[in-house]
Amino acid sequence: MTAPRGAQADESNLRRAGRHLILSAYGALRAVKLYPVENVAVQKALAEVTAQSRDLANSEGELELRISGEFLFINHVRLRLELDNFASFSHLLSLFRACGIGTLSIAPQVSEKDWLIFFSLIQAPASDNSDERLEQLQTKLTAAGVGSLTMAPPTEQGDGQEKAKERAKRTYDQSVAATKELMGSVRMGASANLKKIKRLVQSIVDQILTEETSLIGMTTLRDYDEYTFTHSVNVCIFSVALGRRLGLSKVQLYDLGMAALFHDIGKSRVPTEIINKADRLTEEEWRIVANHPWFGVLALFGVRGAQELPYRAMIVAYEHHMKADLSGYPRPLRNRQMGVFSKIVAVADGFDAATSRRSYQPVPYTPADVMKELRDNPRRGMDPVVVKAFINLTGVYPVGTFVVLDTFELGVVHAANPLEDMISRPIVRIVSDAQGNVMFPGNLADLADRNADGEFVRTIIKTENPERYGIRIADYFV
Repeated sequence: MTAPRGAQADESNLRRAGRHLILSAYGALRAVKLYPVENVAVQKALAEVTAQSRDLANSEGELELRISGEFLFINHVRLRLELDNFASFSHLLSLFRACGIGTLSIAPQVSEKDWLIFFSLIQAPASDNSDERLEQLQTKLTAAGVGSLTMAPPTEQGDGQEKAKERAKRTYDQSVAATKELMGSVRMGASANLKKIKRLVQSIVDQILTEETSLIGMTTLRDYDEYTFTHSVNVCIFSVALGRRLGLSKVQLYDLGMAALFHDIGKSRVPTEIINKADRLTEEEWRIVANHPWFGVLALFGVRGAQELPYRAMIVAYEHHMKADLSGYPRPLRNRQMGVFSKIVAVADGFDAATSRRSYQPVPYTPADVMKELRDNPRRGMDPVVVKAFINLTGVYPVGTFVVLDTFELGVVHAANPLEDMISRPIVRIVSDAQGNVMFPGNLADLADRNADGEFVRTIIKTENPERYGIRIADYFV
């Protein structure tokens, strides 16, 4: 049932006001952390967040900030995570989780002093036990005479996270099956229907915009036997997530997703015995493989017909191996610049290909090593701005990286840390304790957590090949 128009308008207004409140709270948090209390920037930031919270509490009759999984709610309305508010949302979510806060209730009489005390307390080093920290925070707030801000622990989020994971797995499986069907049609010269592909790309974009962690986690399910198809879907997911970080609109992300999914469609016209050959290719075989960008353009002209397909998909199919300095293939007939879609897909393609097991690459490179190669080796021909954005997306240690910690525990990187200054300290799933006992499904640990002395609780000392320890990375993402 659709909500009445008046209710929709009320939700829209509350969502807009809530977004402004979060941005103001983020600004006040940073000001309190960086400057002394008497600083003008601190006073101005506190005045702004106080005025906005009072207005909201008075107009709504109540004001409650609540986190649920990867989402943030103002009263009953979920706030939308967008590019311009990503840092503020992520930072607040991270702080709330570290403090064990699930809900923050704000009374209409909240003052600037109340906010100052609250922001100071939640950013202070404390026990890494979130339950203990929440109790300590509430005790300190009460002792300081702050009665306008009350906190409660989070409600059980397992069901929501499991649903997000199930939705991501379903989208991933359907996308691989549809890509396989499409490439089979192209190989056989049959007509291809793009409607199913379009719906799946739209689903990928929507999930990346709302809860990208689960879908990016699916890219670890690299299937050796289905490499061509899983690779195309992985490149689509990485490209959409990267395009989002680069500020592309939702419509542009749809076009980018389609282009990324079709980037290797030309390989459907390369004989399978060449694609799957384990030995070094002959000169003639390499020439055939190097022609797959041209084959891709021809294939896309064939499937376009009466159906709508962005011409950018053809450009990406042609350019994705060209390299930023045009030293790749195919060599252009005249000087040109690679399009931004092609640069994005080239980075996503290079990363996923190098971290996957293939016929001629039985032992894939670790995600962290590949990331370092893309960043530091100019011969790879990647655009440095796009690579930097990709590192900001995945962190120094991308999702799926198997790491050894200084506690002698073993972990699998679950997600990049949302804190900008903690890019080398991801969220890790502990999969083995210090004695070597394998844990499943394991526990999540934020490597940015500190103990009471301000020291990091855990630190990565090196990356490793999970097969040496009998660990299958994909098991921790399905």
